[in-house]
Amino acid sequence: MYKVKVFVTLKESVIDPEGAAATKELKNSNFPEVENVRVGKYVELTIDKTDKNVEEAVHEMCKNLLVNTEVEDYRFEIEEAAAK
Repeated sequence: MYKVKVFVTLKESVIDPEGAAATKELKNSNFPEVENVRVGKYVELTIDKTDKNVEEAVHEMCKNLLVNTEVEDYRFEIEEAAAK
């Protein structure tokens, strides 16, 4: 069994209005040291062992469903997990 952690972020060239709002609010909330906030998402998958290449399968999942590759980048970590 595998535990996969997928981290999705907006590409640097994409405007992040949620991040801009968070930056403004943090600066107004006595955190003037905050220069910039970028907001992303985190997806966690549990995958049974398979004959498929897990890394290739996760790339396919990200490209086909989990990530909008036009405006988002992603990276992931794969860990072996104990079966429950």
